[in-house]
Amino acid sequence: MKRGVKIFLKILQIIAGAFIYAIGTAFLIDPFNLAPGGVTGIAIILNRAFSPVANVPVGVFVFVLNVPLLIVGLIKFGKEFLVSTVFGTVTLSALIMGLEKLREHLVAAGYTWFIISNPLLGALVGGALMAVGLGTVFRAGATTGGTDIIVKLLRLKYRYLRTGRVFLFIDSTICVASLPVVGWQVETVLYALVSMLVCSFVLDIVLYGFDGAKLIYIVSDRSERIAARILKELDIGATYLEGFGAYTMEKKEVLMCVVKKHLFPKVKDVVKQEDPRAFLIVASANEIFGEGYKDHFKEEL
Repeated sequence: MKRGVKIFLKILQIIAGAFIYAIGTAFLIDPFNLAPGGVTGIAIILNRAFSPVANVPVGVFVFVLNVPLLIVGLIKFGKEFLVSTVFGTVTLSALIMGLEKLREHLVAAGYTWFIISNPLLGALVGGALMAVGLGTVFRAGATTGGTDIIVKLLRLKYRYLRTGRVFLFIDSTICVASLPVVGWQVETVLYALVSMLVCSFVLDIVLYGFDGAKLIYIVSDRSERIAARILKELDIGATYLEGFGAYTMEKKEVLMCVVKKHLFPKVKDVVKQEDPRAFLIVASANEIFGEGYKDHFKEEL
């Protein structure tokens, strides 16, 4: 694919992700005044803390906090990351403001069919939409600025952490910290935490997919017949491992294979039909790299 086409598709992906995120924010999160996390939450805390001395707008704090994060992002991830992140940040801000104005005009004109009166429903659906949008932007190799960059930086050092969980920890900490400063009701903060929890869960699904699979070890005297059927009927690869029975003191061939969850019952049926006395060990495999699964060289999100 030509570079120009790739860039165009990347821009479309960022815009699409920002639009989905903006819908969740403008139509579901903001109307209920749910306590924000991220840089916006920190900016609100600073605004209230400095208000007795100087009335510095929240937007100024957001800008000031984002500048060092963008500089660090440039150093760590390069110019392309900076450009795409600035584009994503500006696009998201413009879309949120535009959709908020649209919501106000629709309500003023009497169109209220889209209004949700239940804050819990707003938190659940809004959090899910924000996660889908954010994940789409992340998959394009960009971020929306703020804590997105912090999460990406943390993932460089702590690669075992999943993005959604890091977001949940950072945003919920900021959200709770803002409570005594802003004076939000506990109920509102709890709704916000529900939204963040949903966002974390859905974001991990968007970024990592349903990677869950079954890792199966089969100890059987008929391992060759079982392997032949698995390869032919289910098109699943398998590997022979050398085993040695501690009780029988005999060599055993152990068959190892990884299957997606929906295929596991069929593997179990094959084993049961070929050797009802087979020893079957089943474990969960959270991530699998290789043919038919994840690409080894794909960028980690």
